[in-house]
Amino acid sequence: MDPLDEIVLTGLTVFGRHGVYDHEREDGQEFTVDLRLTMSLRAAAASDDVVDTVHYGELAEKVAAVVAGEPVNLIETLAERIADVALADSRVQFVTVTVHKPHAPIALTFSDVAVTVRRAQPTGKDAR
Repeated sequence: MDPLDEIVLTGLTVFGRHGVYDHEREDGQEFTVDLRLTMSLRAAAASDDVVDTVHYGELAEKVAAVVAGEPVNLIETLAERIADVALADSRVQFVTVTVHKPHAPIALTFSDVAVTVRRAQPTGKDAR
């Protein structure tokens, strides 16, 4: 088996209304998402055609729609939803999603709060 390759998208910043507190839902805040897709890029490299890879621009739009969409209480849930979006493309074998919430309601000085989830393509799913 060939070693797997990666597509990495970092720093995607989108306004959302996620959080357990009413003011987080009402006021909203920016969330930043980092994605790491693990997959073979051999076909794309050989064909030099975007149809043979994950179009990271389209992926960024789908992820942004999740962040800007239906509010959730936890960034853990948000990260899981983003992972599902990435794994909707069966060529993606693994995804790592980090959701940063740099403006979390913490009454102390801090730089960032982040949650990272790592998910794999469900077994039995055919490769595209």
